Amino acid sequence: MRARFALIFPVLFLLGACAGTEPRLVNPGGSAGGPDEFSILPGKPLQAPEDYTALPEPTPGGTNLADRNPDAEAVAALGGRPSLLARSGIPAADRALLAHVSRYGVPADLRETLAREDAALRRGLGRGLFARWFGGNRYFAIYRRWVLDPFAELARLRAAGVRTPSAPAGGG
Repeated sequence: MRARFALIFPVLFLLGACAGTEPRLVNPGGSAGGPDEFSILPGKPLQAPEDYTALPEPTPGGTNLADRNPDAEAVAALGGRPSLLARSGIPAADRALLAHVSRYGVPADLRETLAREDAALRRGLGRGLFARWFGGNRYFAIYRRWVLDPFAELARLRAAGVRTPSAPAGGG
């Protein structure tokens, strides 16, 4: 009887350890292996144009008249102006904010630099044994040192005299 319990307990412990509590949605090293049902959009019904000479020139990889634009359709359904989604450039209302936050300069290749440094970080940390065998999630383990503890930060700000009226009164 004791031998059974001695064998069952480690098996149950290992099964419990495999469950994990981190979500599978953020697995930078792999994919779920299944289809993405949200990437398939039904097209608009086909219609014959009134004037065949007024059709736009076809562009490989571009859009056509039967393609849906769910963002623009949602904005229109909610009473907004879908034409504002296609705007490019910086709105006039945001120019002062942009000038202030970029007053010390902004590197032109900031996104590429961050992507390159992040890939080097993940390569340097490697994939653990568990992740290699079972495809486990390494997101939280990789970025653990940069996680901000909100309650410790709240205590630090309050100790420095910064008013935090919207923060909860209790704290962690």
